[in-house]
Amino acid sequence: MSHVSGLFTRRGYNIDSIAVGVTENPETSIITIVLKGDDKALVQFQGQLLKLPDVVEVKNLPYHESLIRELVLLRVKSDPGKRNEIFGIVEVFGGKVAEVTDDSVLIELHGSGRQITAVIKLLATFGILEIARTGQIALAYHTDTAAQS
Repeated sequence: MSHVSGLFTRRGYNIDSIAVGVTENPETSIITIVLKGDDKALVQFQGQLLKLPDVVEVKNLPYHESLIRELVLLRVKSDPGKRNEIFGIVEVFGGKVAEVTDDSVLIELHGSGRQITAVIKLLATFGILEIARTGQIALAYHTDTAAQS
């Protein structure tokens, strides 16, 4: 992770999102990095990553060819008169109410970055007390239709 983040720093790349986790092999981690740039910058960055000694593979996962998810935990101000409205928003976005107190609701949601941004915007009208948002994780959709059967 330190090698990868150092590469970003040295090259002046801006990271929009980064998430790290273990894989099916406990000796290997996967780093999902989201950055903006043109095809030339992407190819250049992939080449730079492959030069790092710990990097095994680099994949480009286009948005429309991948399942991309992010998790957000939100604590929202809530008095009893507003709870049904908050619960309705959470339900529409497929979230879960994890805790209800006298003056707040703790919410767990996952979805695409766009969905997470949309629900945060809606819940901000109630007053967000705390927020923790992960980076995006992704896997490519299977392109071999025979393997999907």
